[in-house]
Amino acid sequence: MASELEPGAASDLDCQLCGACCRNDVINRAQGVAYWVEIAPGDKILQRSDLVRKLVTYDRQRVPHLRVTHDGTCEALRGTIGRKVTCSIYHQRPSPCRRVMPGDATCLRVRAAHGLG
Repeated sequence: MASELEPGAASDLDCQLCGACCRNDVINRAQGVAYWVEIAPGDKILQRSDLVRKLVTYDRQRVPHLRVTHDGTCEALRGTIGRKVTCSIYHQRPSPCRRVMPGDATCLRVRAAHGLG
């Protein structure tokens, strides 16, 4: 489900300076939630065997998810969260990644969770 855009919030936000939505938040990690960005069957990344080998992992039910590093950051993210980031699979990113918009409720929640206010 897409989040609602907060009026005027997106004007000051730049995804390439943030990247907070590309890291599993502290609460999820504390609860042991490692499988965090679920990949839908029609998502483009699943059509690329090279990306599947490098960036996809499966939960116990064999549902594909983006692979994350030891600190919960997406393996496809390059750079430093809160400073400068890029997505190495931007054009093949899965649908949950495509739904987050600068300034929407999800964006603001994960920014706050990572201390980016």
